[in-house]
Amino acid sequence: MKLAVAILNYNGEHLLRQFLPSVVQFTPYDVFIIDNGSSDGSLDLLKTKFPSVKTIELDKNYGFADGYNKGLQNIEADYFMLLNDDVEVTEHWLEPLIDLLDRDAQCAACQPKLKSFLSKKDFEYAGAAGGELDYLGYPFCRGRIFTSLEEDNNQYQEAEIFWATGAALLIRSELFKKFSFDPLFFAHQEEIDLCFRLRTSGYSIRCVTSSVCYHLGGGTLNKSSFRKTFLNFRNNHLMLYKNYPAKQYRKIFIIRLALDLLAAATFLLSGKFKETKAVICGIKAFLSLKKQYKSSLNRPQALPDQIYPHSILFQYHIRRRKHYSELSVSSKK
Repeated sequence: MKLAVAILNYNGEHLLRQFLPSVVQFTPYDVFIIDNGSSDGSLDLLKTKFPSVKTIELDKNYGFADGYNKGLQNIEADYFMLLNDDVEVTEHWLEPLIDLLDRDAQCAACQPKLKSFLSKKDFEYAGAAGGELDYLGYPFCRGRIFTSLEEDNNQYQEAEIFWATGAALLIRSELFKKFSFDPLFFAHQEEIDLCFRLRTSGYSIRCVTSSVCYHLGGGTLNKSSFRKTFLNFRNNHLMLYKNYPAKQYRKIFIIRLALDLLAAATFLLSGKFKETKAVICGIKAFLSLKKQYKSSLNRPQALPDQIYPHSILFQYHIRRRKHYSELSVSSKK
C-alpha cells in the first residue's frame, strides 16, 4: 500500500462528524482511525456513518505520542499521513506531498500549508507554513510567532523547515517505525523531538505550500489549560535535554530555567495562578523524567544548521518583530 491516513481519536465524536467527511471525500487511500480508548459514541459513529474507514481500537488512552506508536504498528504502507481529527482537507491535498517524498530520498517528512479553519485567510497556530526552532529551543513557524498569526498572502513557498506539524505530517513509514514518537512526551512537541532526531540523522524536513489544509486547533486541550501549559514546558525541556550536544545543553539549560521562572513570575503577577503552577510543575516533572534517558541518551555532536541562531523572544518582545517575514534574511539559515 502506497499511503495510509491515520487519525488518532479520543472522545472526538463531534470532531469526526464535522471533519472526517472531507478526509473521506478527498483521500484516494485507506483511512484509519486509531481510537485511544474512547468512551463516547465515536466507534458507533464510524460504524454507521463511515463504513469505509478502518478502525484500530486501543485499550486505553496512550496519549498522542504512544497512541500513534501503537496504532501504526498495525498498518503497512510506504508513507503514513498523521492527521488530527480537527483538520479539513482539500481536493488533491496529498498529491504534492507524496510527489516530494517520491522524488527526494533524503526528505523524511513533510507537511502542507496549515491555515485556520475559523479564519481561512490566516495561518494556523500549530504549523502554519512550517516550524522553526531558535537556539534556546523556542518553537515558532513561518507565519506564526508565539500568538501572532500572519495572513496568508502566498509569502511563503515550499522550503526546508526544522520541524513539521503533527497535525498533518506525511512521513516515511520505515523512518517513523525506526525513530517513533517518544512515549514519555504523551502529547505536545513530540513531533519537534522526532524531527530533531531525523535532522541530526541526516534527513531533511519540508513544507509543501501547494498542499493546503484547515485546522481548527485546540480540539483536545484548550490553549490556556493547565495540562497544555504543563506539557509544553515539560516536553520542551525534555526535547532540549535529549537533542542538544552536552556542552551546549548545560549553558542553554541555565538560560532557559531563568526564562521559565520569569514566565512563571509574569503569570503570577497577571493573576494566572494555574499557569504559574503549570510552569513550575513542568520543570519539576522534567527534572524527574530526565533520569529515564541516561542509559539511552545519544546526543549529537553538533546542532543542525537549520536552527535559528538568535533569540526569538528578543526579536518578538524587544525588537517587536511579530511576523516571521520581518526577521532579517541574514539571520535565517
